[in-house]
Amino acid sequence: MSHSGHGGGMGDGPACKISMLWNWYTIDACFLSSSWHITTNGAFAATCIGVILMVILLEALRRIGKEYDEHIQRDFAARVALIANGGLAPSSAAPSCPGAASSSSNEAVAPQTVTFRASPLQQLIRSLIHTATFGLAYIIMLLAMYYNGYVIISILIGALLGKFLCDWMTRTVVIGADGTAAVKNGGLVGGGIDEPTVCCG
Repeated sequence: MSHSGHGGGMGDGPACKISMLWNWYTIDACFLSSSWHITTNGAFAATCIGVILMVILLEALRRIGKEYDEHIQRDFAARVALIANGGLAPSSAAPSCPGAASSSSNEAVAPQTVTFRASPLQQLIRSLIHTATFGLAYIIMLLAMYYNGYVIISILIGALLGKFLCDWMTRTVVIGADGTAAVKNGGLVGGGIDEPTVCCG
């Protein structure tokens, strides 16, 4: 199924080429609105480059969201550790009785948990980043729904470059005294393939 409409909304210009099937339209292709009407090869090349940059920006926003979450969690953990270290009893306060000191040192310390809750400002920043990521992902999805081969290839190129530049995997390997090794999450980057678009998953 394909249909066309007049570009620019004036009714006397060249018609927009819009198709619901796979196509390779360049000149007179339109995207999102009649004002995005391609009239030259240069304009179409700029559109493809713009689409690539949009997808790279999407990956960058995802990375920013992850890094901000890690930042506020690390800041909270550092403050908790500072308070915990400052609350340790000095050595002079240890029991003077040798037997009591020995039994006290053998007692297991009960684990404690501290719940982190983002402040209103932190939650607002997280929400703004999410909204920008969500909106940009839907715009890219709408562009893909024009089934233009060049635009879809541009989206894939942008995804490749965005993942390569903005989501480089790092891991820390912790080697124990017994020679065993365990992989520890590096924190700032993802642990695998995230959902392709924000609207799915």
